[in-house]
Amino acid sequence: MDAIVLLRDDHKTVEKLFKRFEKTSDEDVAERRELADQVIEELTVHAWIEEQYFYPAAREAAPDTKDHVLESIEEHHAVVWMLSELKDMDPADERFKAKMTVLMEQVRHHVEEEEQDWFPDVRKAMGRNRLVELGEQLNAAKASAPRDPLAVPSAASK
Repeated sequence: MDAIVLLRDDHKTVEKLFKRFEKTSDEDVAERRELADQVIEELTVHAWIEEQYFYPAAREAAPDTKDHVLESIEEHHAVVWMLSELKDMDPADERFKAKMTVLMEQVRHHVEEEEQDWFPDVRKAMGRNRLVELGEQLNAAKASAPRDPLAVPSAASK
C-alpha cells in the first residue's frame, strides 16, 4: 500500500469514528468515552507517523510543499493538545462534546487540505515505488508509535 493510500485510509477510519460520535446522545457517556479514546489513539499514531516519516519525505521530494507541511505541523500542534485534554476529561463534562466537535472541525479541515491541496503534488513528485516503500515504513512504524498525544513532536511548543 502506498503512503498516501495508507494516510487516506487513516482519515476514513477517523471520519467513521466522528460520525458515530455525532450520533450519540448526552446519555451515551460510556460510548462517547470509548469513541473519543479510539479517536485519540488513531490521531496520535497518525500524526506521529506523518511527522516522523511522511512530512520529511514530502518536503524532500516536493520542496514546494514546505508551506503546506509547516501549516500541517501547526494544525497537529493544536489537535494533539485537544486530544490530551480529551484523554483526561470526564465524558459527562458539559464541555466534552463541544471539545470533540471543535476537534472534528479542525481535523476535517486538515484532512481536506492534505488530500486536495498537496497530496497530489507529493504523489507526482515521489512516484509509485517511493510511495510504496514509504507506505511500508509508515505501516511498520504504527506499532511503535506513541499513544500519548503529547509525545507527538508537534506537541512541543517552540
